[in-house]
Amino acid sequence: MPAAQGASLRTIDRAATVLRALAAGPGAGMRLADVTAEVGLGKATVHRLLGALAEVGFIEVDPHEKRYRLGFALYALGRTARRFRVVDLAGPALERLAEATGDTVYLSIRDGDEALCVDRRTGSYPIRTLTLDVGDRRPLGVGAGSLALLAFEPPAEIARLLASGRRAEYPQFDGPRLRRMVEETRAAGFSFNDGRIVSAMCALGVPVIAPDGGVVAALSIAAIRERMNPARRAELVELLRAEAAGLSRALAPEAGPAARRQTG
Repeated sequence: MPAAQGASLRTIDRAATVLRALAAGPGAGMRLADVTAEVGLGKATVHRLLGALAEVGFIEVDPHEKRYRLGFALYALGRTARRFRVVDLAGPALERLAEATGDTVYLSIRDGDEALCVDRRTGSYPIRTLTLDVGDRRPLGVGAGSLALLAFEPPAEIARLLASGRRAEYPQFDGPRLRRMVEETRAAGFSFNDGRIVSAMCALGVPVIAPDGGVVAALSIAAIRERMNPARRAELVELLRAEAAGLSRALAPEAGPAARRQTG
């Protein structure tokens, strides 16, 4: 790697570290000394990075208290990312699913080679299947929502992920078994986790397809095994598919008021 390219990559990595520190810090912002202590870089380096990030609007500086916090430009940039936009759009769909089913409903997106739970709603049924908290991660393919994210990726990407050793702590999702689950999911159009993580709990998942045909997110429903008999599974899949289709329409650039009303 050329020296200039290596230096650029280090700068980007350091800038990302600073942004993550600010994101995890207090809403009022952080002082230079606090950021420096958090990221483990020299004070002069951190000050230079903060100045560069402020110039492009990714952070802002309180001129009186000399505190740094994330800026509006970074927020606006994130709002344009379709997979994060789906998080905002999905709230009403999750509420409807939780109310209609009484069970726990999850929204997951892909983050690298992992599935990230970004939202969750719980229904009224007294036995709740809280196997994931918002912010929890699992290797792609492990769990119903995660499997729905994996199964509808391009074949070459599926093959790469199936060969990964990231699932070692999930023996029920080894390569051969997960390959069969991917094939079954693609054929059926939905995923089914039959107690492979918690034996008494099952879950169903469906992909949310972006306008370009890629998978942008997954909706899933988890319940105790007694509430996942074949007849009820079919009902839950239809509910999931309807909400996923509504989200796909809402994500389309040309979606107007009529399309948005169908998802609201």
